Amino acid sequence: MNPKPNIVNLPVYKPGKPIEEVKRELGLSEVIKLASNENPYGSSPSARAAIVAELDNLSVYPDGSAAELTSALAGHLGVKNDNIIFGCGSDEIIALIARAFFLPGDETIMADQTFSVYKSNADIEGAVTIEVPLASGTHDLDAMLACVSDRTKVIWVCNPNNPTGTIVGEEALTTFLDSVPNHVMVVLDEAYAEYVTDLSYSNGIQLLERYSNLVVLRTFSKIYGLAALRIGYGVASPEIIKLINQVREPFNTSRLAQAAALAALGDQDYVQECRRLNSAGIIQLQREFKRLGLESFPAHGNFIMVDVRKSAVDVFDSLLRKGVIVRAGHRLYPSYIRVTVGSTEQNIAFVTALEQVLSEQGVRA
Repeated sequence: MNPKPNIVNLPVYKPGKPIEEVKRELGLSEVIKLASNENPYGSSPSARAAIVAELDNLSVYPDGSAAELTSALAGHLGVKNDNIIFGCGSDEIIALIARAFFLPGDETIMADQTFSVYKSNADIEGAVTIEVPLASGTHDLDAMLACVSDRTKVIWVCNPNNPTGTIVGEEALTTFLDSVPNHVMVVLDEAYAEYVTDLSYSNGIQLLERYSNLVVLRTFSKIYGLAALRIGYGVASPEIIKLINQVREPFNTSRLAQAAALAALGDQDYVQECRRLNSAGIIQLQREFKRLGLESFPAHGNFIMVDVRKSAVDVFDSLLRKGVIVRAGHRLYPSYIRVTVGSTEQNIAFVTALEQVLSEQGVRA
């Protein structure tokens, strides 16, 4: 059986190594995973209680429209129900946008080091990807704008950017949006928005009334701690949401995910506490990196990208053998690792292991 020609060489997405696999492969009893930007504090107790309460309904299909969750989220965001679509993580919304809007030969613009799922879905649909170099790890919006043509369908802006963790401020973003032609959709991926404390950061939801071509993506996988349940959402004009819905599978989010997300949304005190702990963790790690003489990008999500001044893959392998999983292999940043901000204890364990590895490899502070 012959596959579509445009997917023959498509790379397979590689998630962070699972804890169980590392324990089995290396014979370790204790492993810390700081590779997938998961919330080290888990989910709200109310979300866990909602999952338990929903277990009696496992034989019943979920509400395909997620009506109760949609209504609650619309109230929380200050939008209308028909502005929202849910997906199996925000990843699925990305795939649905590509499915709904790309024709072979259409062009799409993104940063040259950003969330890889944008490009892979464009490739699947036969779209042509234009990658614009980051400027000091940040989206170069002027350069992206200069690449717009009559064939441009979608521009992707990951804010904070994964993996660098940098942000585009509101002034720069609105100036950019003012200049983007109406026929071009701008997808603003705010998967880590709830972690950001910088006052210059834009709230994409509040920009939707001004820009009809804007789509904002968010997720319950990060600060809400529901990564295992795979539920995220997109917010846009009713016209765009209707078109995306037309290519959505009917039961793409589970009953457990909807129930947990509804409960998690109602516990904003927990969200604020996770934001506070994450900010403290960023300060802790940045202080330690400075002590070790390592430079890192400004961190605005729940992860930091740091230059270890050696092959990141070698450092990754050495950390793995000490029971710490991070992320490496970023093609434009071969000496950088990305590490999730963990709990205080996890951060200490990571820094201790990193210092040992760097010393073993001859990197001096």
